[in-house]
Amino acid sequence: MATQDGLSPASALELVQNFQRLNFLLQRLFLALVKREVRNPGVEGPGQPFFMRAAMGHAAGLWSNPMKAFNTQAQFWQNTTALYAELTQAMLTGGANPLPTDEPDARFSDAEWSKHPFFYFLKRQYQIMSSYWESVAESVDVSDQKHFEQIQFFTRQLVDFFSPSNFFASNPVAIRRAIDTNGRSLVEGLGNFVRDLERSDGDLLVTLADPDAFVVGDSLASTKGAVVHETDLFQLLRYEPTTEKVHARPLLLVPPWINKFYILDLQPKSSLVRWLTDQGFAVYVVSWRNPREDMREAGLDTYVFDGVLAAAEAVNELSGSDSCNVVGYCIGGTALAMSLAWISKSGAPSPFRSATFFTALTDFEDPGPLKAFIDESFVSGIMLEAQQKGYLDHRIMARTFSFLRPNDLVYGPAVKAYLLGEPLPRFDLLFWNQDSTRLPERMTAEYLTLLYRDNAFATGEFQLGEVKVSPSDIKIPHYVVACEKDHIAPWRASFKGLARARGDGRFVLAQSGHIAGVINPPDKKKYGYWVSDETPEDLDAWRTRTEAHEGSWWPDWAKWLAKRSGRKVAAEAAYPDELPKLQPAPGSYVLE
Repeated sequence: MATQDGLSPASALELVQNFQRLNFLLQRLFLALVKREVRNPGVEGPGQPFFMRAAMGHAAGLWSNPMKAFNTQAQFWQNTTALYAELTQAMLTGGANPLPTDEPDARFSDAEWSKHPFFYFLKRQYQIMSSYWESVAESVDVSDQKHFEQIQFFTRQLVDFFSPSNFFASNPVAIRRAIDTNGRSLVEGLGNFVRDLERSDGDLLVTLADPDAFVVGDSLASTKGAVVHETDLFQLLRYEPTTEKVHARPLLLVPPWINKFYILDLQPKSSLVRWLTDQGFAVYVVSWRNPREDMREAGLDTYVFDGVLAAAEAVNELSGSDSCNVVGYCIGGTALAMSLAWISKSGAPSPFRSATFFTALTDFEDPGPLKAFIDESFVSGIMLEAQQKGYLDHRIMARTFSFLRPNDLVYGPAVKAYLLGEPLPRFDLLFWNQDSTRLPERMTAEYLTLLYRDNAFATGEFQLGEVKVSPSDIKIPHYVVACEKDHIAPWRASFKGLARARGDGRFVLAQSGHIAGVINPPDKKKYGYWVSDETPEDLDAWRTRTEAHEGSWWPDWAKWLAKRSGRKVAAEAAYPDELPKLQPAPGSYVLE
């Protein structure tokens, strides 16, 4: 039996309950916003000063070249007029005819964006407007390259933000979901929104994965091993062998300290650590401590001397080996490169036999979109924040990196969570991605100024101990992996710096991005790669003449690594009972 307004008693009851939940959530929303910490505007990365400067440059560019501006506007109105004509025809025929596109856009994948005249119009007008603004940005004539990059970044952010898919009133999927669920999807969406604010003390940081979906040390980072060495900076993990014999020379993995080490040991099916142990390698991993105020004076030199080199010394002592092979991932690779350069420049004995680099930057001249907003305003805001606490809050860097890929890491997840009320995905990689860490004050300053701003390491002006070092000081066999779609360490920049290293080199360009290009198990047969022993001085020519391979580059690397890992010995000898086992893996530092 239906009520007078056409709703069934069950639907009416659900509607009332949804309104009650809505009222409760609004109270929680208010309390969450009250808790938000007031920060320097420059730290919001990219913040208001950045966008104001970019917008002013945008406007100045329009006035500086009126003919280009006129032509661009004429094209805009021509496309808009054609759309009105198409819309009129669609209204008469009862549908719209979608235009073919070479690049399908996931934001408009629902059929309503093409079938319904109103939503089709919104989509096409947005695409025309986006093309217009991007054309204007391309035509801006400014002498400062940094300012031009900021205008480009500002334009992309503006275009992505104003997509009609990002707003409830112009998103057919969200409207349909709200009607079909009697408003429950909106209530669930508000609940997701409020929970995100509460998790970040009033800051809005979109949660990418269900924070309760995995447990570190159980469903993630579950490869068996133990903490065999510990300092105030890191714990050293040694993993149990899974083969009867292992290579005598151990392998040390140095992950970035911007995130936690278990990207190398996700679920068993995608764990690089487990795969390496199955290939007969004796694997050690550095698990960095998550800094607090007492580590404010830790700098890049701390991570070199007390981190990379100290860990290598411990590995060689514990294993009884004269040297180890070492891997550096992301900023861990930057610290590794600095360590190798210092060894060569200072004449110190080397604890390493070979070095592998995963998506590591050593030349920051063109490090991709991140440099666009690393200006004085941003750096000053970051440093003020770090000085107050002794460390940089993980939420700031997480937000900054998210805006490098806003559709994938901000707006897309926000639409699903807030507008559609969908439950958070149970995805191990996204779970890891949001489990970020703090950064020490001094290290943050050096990273942003000496590396990103001044490019001191690439130019040989980076002071490490008593010497100045550069990538050209590296003299060791090296295996370099860069990723084709990496937005954090672009492959060209990664190859450009490490191509200066001396010694036998092997260079791999992997498909996909900063994480998926590296964590690419052979069983998945997902992404391919290009590989060559030729040093890629001319990057375009290198890629053109380098042979492409299907599948993961892991087996190629394992063969390269095995040649430098010595003879095989009994697994018991490589992992004796007397080896100190302070805690079961993954240790305690990763849980902080």
